[in-house]
Amino acid sequence: MAIDLDKVLDKAWADKPLADVLAAPVAALKGVSEKDGELLHEAFGVKTVADFGQLKYVRWAQALVALNQTVKA
Repeated sequence: MAIDLDKVLDKAWADKPLADVLAAPVAALKGVSEKDGELLHEAFGVKTVADFGQLKYVRWAQALVALNQTVKA
């Protein structure tokens, strides 16, 4: 799977190794502010990009979207 990191990460993180990005605060994601990161931590205990990606609610939503796409096909 290919992904343009410049489109999903803040400039400071786009050239970092994947392990560093996954350990980075969620504010490393383009469009996620430090305040958003604080709120994610407060609500769900999310601190890092990896935490966010593994959040069960995110996975559930992704599964529902995928299911909807198979129904439309």
